[in-house]
Amino acid sequence: MAWNEPGNKGNGNDPWGGNGGGGRRGGGNNDQGPPDIDELIRNLSKKFNGLLGGKGGSGSGGSGTGGAPSGGASAGLLGGLVVLAAVVWAALGFYTIDEAERGVVLRFGEIQDEVVLPGLRWNPPLIDQVEKVNISRVNTRSYASDMLTTDENIVTVAISVQYLVQDPMAYAVLVRDPQLGLDQAVESAVRHVVGGTTMDRVLTQGRADVANEVRARAQRYMETYRTGILITQVNVENAQPPMAVQPAFDDVIRAREDEQRAQNQALAYANRVIPEARGEAQRVIEQANAYRDQVIARAQGEASRFEQLLTEYERAPGVTRERLYIDAIQEVLANTSKVLIDVEGGNNMMFLPLDRMMQGVSDASGTMPRLQLNSQQIRELADQVGRELSSQSTAGDRARVQTVPVRGPR
Repeated sequence: MAWNEPGNKGNGNDPWGGNGGGGRRGGGNNDQGPPDIDELIRNLSKKFNGLLGGKGGSGSGGSGTGGAPSGGASAGLLGGLVVLAAVVWAALGFYTIDEAERGVVLRFGEIQDEVVLPGLRWNPPLIDQVEKVNISRVNTRSYASDMLTTDENIVTVAISVQYLVQDPMAYAVLVRDPQLGLDQAVESAVRHVVGGTTMDRVLTQGRADVANEVRARAQRYMETYRTGILITQVNVENAQPPMAVQPAFDDVIRAREDEQRAQNQALAYANRVIPEARGEAQRVIEQANAYRDQVIARAQGEASRFEQLLTEYERAPGVTRERLYIDAIQEVLANTSKVLIDVEGGNNMMFLPLDRMMQGVSDASGTMPRLQLNSQQIRELADQVGRELSSQSTAGDRARVQTVPVRGPR
């Protein structure tokens, strides 16, 4: 039999020198050994049985005076357990709401009206359930599927949707799966918009319009379902025909780009030529206006000169006629290279063909020099010719040479 088994009185068998009397240290003989493990287990069992409403049996080492201390220990242990449970329960109720989050409180499954703001918060655990919802993060979801357009063509459309949580209470409570509702709403909106649009518009310049229409329609669905989601942006990432007809559509797109390039070149040419033509037309108009003003001013001047000349002619007709004749002859003969000589006593008027005289004279380059004589030189030449003629005429005849100043050939 072991030293610590029930019924053993420990007569000299306790290795620590205990007397086996109750198994507690300091009992009677001032024992310094460890307590009896089996007895300690029995005592704990009694206490737990007392907590559960049972009656503790008297052990082999028990005494009649041990009832009151056992009841006080049970009450203290029960109070400690209650306090410990309360501390643990209260500690589990602390939580933190981040700056980008909002909290929705469910008390026994019933939603509370107040939304929990950021900070350190406390709610009674097992009574309140707090759902944290991020309202600042931009969420993105992508979709891609084949759709039928209004002109009975199939097009593959890939879009991405960006959204925020606008109403955390509706997002967390009112809809079971808000993202599933978003997926179905976006797909329905895309099929509705693409189904009412031609394929050419979806593939080319109509992508932005399609994206805007999809966002507006999907947002109306979200408001109807009360999901608390705000769709901020819809982007059409890719829109292309099926792979079987992709080469033919690439040729069509290249032809459309060539057409657009030709139109741009034509517009550039028109923008360059039209201003030049307008400038040339304006220049012709200005020249015509200047010519008109010149002719009108010349006609007015001639009319004014004729009126003044008429006034002078009425005053002195002879002198005016002589002066008009001289001016006319001078204007006519000013452009000729011939020199006319009137000799007194002769019937014929002689002339000097200076242009023919200068034909035999040329410079080293073979060009004909132009005759440049002033009035004095012509006068001297005429006097010399007159003297030669006078020396050949009869004695006593005196030749009078009258010259008309002319200019050489131009």
